[in-house]
Formats: sequence, structure tokens, C-alpha cells
Amino acid sequence: MSESVIVLCPGQGSQAVGMGRAWADASDAARKTIEAADAILAGQLGAPLSALCFDGPAETLNRTDVSQPAIYICSIAAWRGMAELGGEPLDLKATAGLSLGEYTALHLAGVLGFEEGLRLVTLRGRAMQDAAEATPGGMLALIGCDEEQANDVCQKAREDGVLVCANFNAPGQVVLSGDADAIERAQGAAKDAGLRATPLPVAGAFHSPLMEPAADRLAEALAGAPINAEVLAACPVYSNVTAKPHEHDADSIRRRLAEQLTHPVRWAQGCQNLLADLAAGGQGGGTSWHELAPGKSLAGMMKRIDRSVSVAIHDAP
Repeated sequence: MSESVIVLCPGQGSQAVGMGRAWADASDAARKTIEAADAILAGQLGAPLSALCFDGPAETLNRTDVSQPAIYICSIAAWRGMAELGGEPLDLKATAGLSLGEYTALHLAGVLGFEEGLRLVTLRGRAMQDAAEATPGGMLALIGCDEEQANDVCQKAREDGVLVCANFNAPGQVVLSGDADAIERAQGAAKDAGLRATPLPVAGAFHSPLMEPAADRLAEALAGAPINAEVLAACPVYSNVTAKPHEHDADSIRRRLAEQLTHPVRWAQGCQNLLADLAAGGQGGGTSWHELAPGKSLAGMMKRIDRSVSVAIHDAP
């Protein structure tokens, strides 16, 4: 009998040199997944994706246009490796992914094909990198605050610039995003409010209006992407934008994925809604939770969202 699972898919920031190597060494299915990605993206990244994942260098792997396809591929390799090494299929009850990870989640559910998803996340990463280089910006993590406090910091520091809440990762953790000057002012405003503020090592102001050029490019690519929305009846995928399951409608999914670049990621609320939906359906106690490679950041966030949920980490077999 197959195991019923909930799967969480990591986003940008989880990458690390060496990612995916242990899965490729342990599982034929994982290795073939990574080799397939090398063939699909041949010549596009300056080096094979597998080499960048396994050997770096870190400064290249950390680039937005490289880290996004790298994380997508390593997560799928881990998922296929888990099924192969476990000796039986995994029954996916629901899934969610943080920002980029939403594409992985949609692939696992059968909404996006493997190659289509890879090409979309590669274009997404390149478009975000280009938008970041066109308008200098950044992101700032606020620790120990709620949404109201974060919005207050934005209002005090925004002036005539761009500054918005970009990520609601867990209770007490909100990430701001905006132009470079506004981010600098926000550090002072956060300190005045008694909040701890940490600048994030990212290329630009992701999940803010400054990503509008990237969202437009992505929307154009999504318009021609095959989307199988019918499978969502069997396996819901939770949207970062709405914090609710994606609608069973291909055009709605396309809109949400484009909106995601300029709207806040409501990860904590999405996980809370997923838990509530499982409980309402009588499935809360009959499933196990898993975070795919690379990293373990989502398991850490879940401890702050709901300590009763234990998330198994699969950074390696």
C-alpha cells in the first residue's frame, strides 16, 4: 500500500554547492532526472546544470537565473529518488512550494510537464535577474513582527520609492522588498520600532512592483504553456498569492503564477489553510509531511507555523 504524503517544495535561497549529488549517486531515477535537465538546457547556463549543482562555484549557483532551475531539478530528483528507493509509489495528497517551489509542486501534481516546468523556471529566473539589474533593489527580513507592524515600517520608509511586504514566511517573520534607498530607510525604521532587521543576499526586489517587467515576460511564456488543471481535483496545489488551492482552471493558474512575481508570498497562511483543509477532510492524522531537496528551511518555518507538524527532510537519501 502506498504512503500518503504532503510535500513541501523549497524556493530560492535553499541552493548550496553539492546539491543533488547524493541523490544522483544513490538513485538511478534521480540521476536520470538531472541528466535530462542537462540535455534540455544544454548551452544555456554556461556549464551543465549538474556541474553547477555539484561543483559550483557558489557565486554562479547563487545567480537567480541559475539557482531557480537548479533547485527545481534537485527537488524533482529527490522526489523520484524517494519513490525508487522506497520501492513503492507515493500517494501525493497535497503539495505547496515557496515562490519558485510552486512550479515544482505543480509538476509533482501533474499540472506542468517536466520539461515545460524546467523551461518556465529558467525563463523566470532570467527575467527576474534582468529586472533586478535594471532597477537596483533588495529585500529585508523583519524578525519579531506581524503584518501590521511590517506595513507600518513600509509606510514610514517608503517615501517616493517602492517598499512592500513580500514574504510572510512564518509567524513573526516578514520580508520587505523594494528599491535600494527604501530598503536602507526601512532598516532605520525597523530599529526605531524595536524590530530586528536583516538584509537578504538577493539580486533584487523580488515579489514587488519592481518585478513587473519580469512578470510580463513570464505571462507571455505562460500563455503558451500546456496546463492540466483537471488533476487538481485529486491533488490540490496551494497558491502563494491566495494561500488557497489553485482553481481548477488553466487560465487562473497562469494568472496566479505571473502575479506571484509582484505579489507577496503568503506561505504561513497557505500552510495553515492546508492544515485546516486536511483536518476538515478527516485526513490530518493519516499523512506524513516531507520537504524535498535542497535544504531544510521549510521544515524550520513549519516549526513556527505549527509545532505539532513534523516535516521529514530529504536533502539527501
